[in-house]
Amino acid sequence: MSSILAIGIATLDIINTVENYPQEDTEVRAIQQRICRGGNATNTLVMLSQLGHRCSWGGVCVESPEGKRILADLALFAIDIGPCRILSEGTVPTSYILLNQRNGSRTIVHYRDLPEFSWADFEKIDLSSFEWIHFEGRNVEETVKMLQRVRSCYPNLPVSVEIEKPRVGIEALFGYADILLFSKGFAMSQGYFDAPTFLRAMRQSYALNSWSCVCAWGDEGGYALGSEGRLLHSPAYPPPQVIDTLGAGDTFNAGIIDSLCRQQDLEVALHHACQLAGEKCGRMGLLNSE
Repeated sequence: MSSILAIGIATLDIINTVENYPQEDTEVRAIQQRICRGGNATNTLVMLSQLGHRCSWGGVCVESPEGKRILADLALFAIDIGPCRILSEGTVPTSYILLNQRNGSRTIVHYRDLPEFSWADFEKIDLSSFEWIHFEGRNVEETVKMLQRVRSCYPNLPVSVEIEKPRVGIEALFGYADILLFSKGFAMSQGYFDAPTFLRAMRQSYALNSWSCVCAWGDEGGYALGSEGRLLHSPAYPPPQVIDTLGAGDTFNAGIIDSLCRQQDLEVALHHACQLAGEKCGRMGLLNSE
C-alpha cells in the first residue's frame, strides 16, 4: 500500500434529512439529523485509508469541541495529522446540508472563519516518505508554491489535483499535476455540457499533453483522457436505492488514486472509481461496512 498526503480542508457537517427539498420561505421538519466530519481532502483520505493506504492530512484545525470532533474522527480512520496546523482560536469550516430523502441530492451552505493551509505550513513537511500527494484546488497562490516545491525537489512523486469549483487563477495549478480530477460542476461553469468536449478543450487550451484528465459526470459515469490522448469512459454503477450522495465525488477521486497507486491503468481506475462512488451513494456516510 502507498503512503498518501492530502492537502485541503476538513469541515463539520450538520446534515438535516428532509422528505423533499423545501420551497423558499417555508418551514419543514427534518426527519433525521447527524453531525459528522466532512471536507473534500479528508473524505478522500478516509476512503483511501479503508482501502488500505497510509494516509496523512495537511490542513488547519482548531482546539475547540468541534475541532476535536473532527480530529477524533480522523483518528478513527488512522489518518495522521502530524502535518496539520492546530490553532487555539477560530471556527472550524461548517457545512449546513439539506439531504433530500427522495433522491439523495444535497444542498450545502458553507461558512468558514479559519485561515487556509499555507506555503509556510507545507514547507515544514518532510515529503520524502510519501508516494502520492493529493491537493484540493483552492488557495491558489499558496498551492502553486506547494506544487512548485514538489516538482522541484521530488519530480517523480505523483501528484493529483482536484478541480471542483471555479476560482480566480485556478488554471495556474493545471500544469503541475500528473492527473487532474475535474468535477461536472466545474466543467459546466466553463460552458461545457458534456465531458468529452470539456476534457479535449482542457487538453488543447492548457497543453496538458503529458497529463491525464478525469471528469466524473453523475449518472453518465466518468470520463478520462490519458496522456496518449485516448478518450476513456466508464458507466455509472448506481445502487438499488440512492441513499446519500454526499461525498460521492470525493469517493470517486479516492478510487482513481487507489488504482493508480496500485499501478493499474487509467481505464481500470475509472471503472473502479465509478463502482466505489455508486456503492457510496447506496449507504449513509463514508464508513465501508462490508
